[in-house]
Amino acid sequence: MSYFTKALELESQGTPFVVVTMLAARGHAPQDPGAKALVSARGLEYGTVGGGKVEAKAIALVGELLSTPVLDESQRVFRVTWNLQHDVGMTCGGEVEFLFEVSHVAKWRIVVFGAGHIAQALVPLLGTLDCHVTCVDPREDWLDRLPPVSSRLSKRVAPDMPALVGTAQLPSSAFYVLMTQGHAFDLPILTKILGGFLPPYVGVIGSKVKALKIRNELKAAGIAPERIEALKCPMGLALGANDPSEIAISIAAQLLAERARVFGETKWERE
Repeated sequence: MSYFTKALELESQGTPFVVVTMLAARGHAPQDPGAKALVSARGLEYGTVGGGKVEAKAIALVGELLSTPVLDESQRVFRVTWNLQHDVGMTCGGEVEFLFEVSHVAKWRIVVFGAGHIAQALVPLLGTLDCHVTCVDPREDWLDRLPPVSSRLSKRVAPDMPALVGTAQLPSSAFYVLMTQGHAFDLPILTKILGGFLPPYVGVIGSKVKALKIRNELKAAGIAPERIEALKCPMGLALGANDPSEIAISIAAQLLAERARVFGETKWERE
């Protein structure tokens, strides 16, 4: 597999990654200038920039970048120069200069649990926005009804949906939207989320009665009150009719409002 083939594969999967290129070397460097590596949150995906400690340091820096909720322009493309002895801890002398290029990292990541009727309306709508959406469901046939996988959408068939929470693909910085087959599916996912971290947004579709039941069960599970208070249920703004398309619009509108709160950016501030 070539460098370009692997990069295209990662992009088509919607996997954020960083291109690490050795620009220059002085002294006893572990690789030649021009060496490249593709690194995702999983680790080294392709190539090498020297192996050993210097590559481990580069991979660790990529991990920090990809776990950062918001990357400014200076964090998307930049150079670093490391002294192999003082900065990396290698016995050989010399310096290396690397270029880091962050690719396919959406500022706004949304995870939708469930691919049912409302998700079928919501996910394509979110796909028109500047975000990356991951839709998770144990039912492959329902996921197949969603638009083809693109750089804005990832589909995950997952018999054990709670197990994915908090992984590199479903990080704590994402917005979480729960609209599964029912309460029995929602509660374990929600308990895993709020039991481990408090994301910028977490919402569950349902009635006020369901909301009360969920909050009582989360309290019984030992979830901190402030995390329970942050839960949006019923989810979405109070507008529109009881139709999947209109419910999807009300949820998307609430997500946009929460995006402005989290990222500190509104339409009016951009003008």
